[in-house]
Amino acid sequence: MNKMITIIWSKLRTKYGIVLAIFVLWVGFFDEHSLLQHFQNKRKLARYTEQEAYLKNKIVSDKRKIHELQTNQTNLEKFAREEFLMKKENEDVYVVVEED
Repeated sequence: MNKMITIIWSKLRTKYGIVLAIFVLWVGFFDEHSLLQHFQNKRKLARYTEQEAYLKNKIVSDKRKIHELQTNQTNLEKFAREEFLMKKENEDVYVVVEED
């Protein structure tokens, strides 16, 4: 093991070894397409994939709600009352807030 380390160290001390070491460091850390950037991009991709799945589910849910509201007058009134606190004439609306 010790002999192998000395062989590698002697090879790295040549001008080709130094250039190779600098190249590996440059590609690994400093280049625009470095290994660090590659791992960061993989993490971003995973996060964006999760976000895409969430948004697709939300779109399906919202389309279902829109269809319900466009086809059923009762649901439209219920939605308007709950979300926008709308009311009919001569009608009182009470908002009940539950405390935890």
